[in-house]
Amino acid sequence: MPSVMGLLEVRETAARVRAEELRAEADRVRAELAEAEAVLERRVVALAELTEALAVGCVPEEAVRPAPVPTVVKEAATGSVVPDWREGVTAEVLAPEYRRLLAVLEGSRPRRD
Repeated sequence: MPSVMGLLEVRETAARVRAEELRAEADRVRAELAEAEAVLERRVVALAELTEALAVGCVPEEAVRPAPVPTVVKEAATGSVVPDWREGVTAEVLAPEYRRLLAVLEGSRPRRD
């Protein structure tokens, strides 16, 4: 039969191991929290700066214009996202499936790629 002293020592060791595990977990959580707080602070500052710039009209007009449409458009991949429409954008930026649908809607025969 185990001694009372032996049983208490086993329980103490188990409690010590559990405390160490929780300290390690707490350190990990504190580090993750510090990182999340840094990200939050950057977002708050960015939002405040943007709000202030818009309020006083300091944003240059070029900053709010959409980027120019590239003159060379690479072939869209199957399943790609439909880009936002802008002046100068043609159906050639669409994936082949979307171009076929567009051709059907326009009443012409869909072309095969």
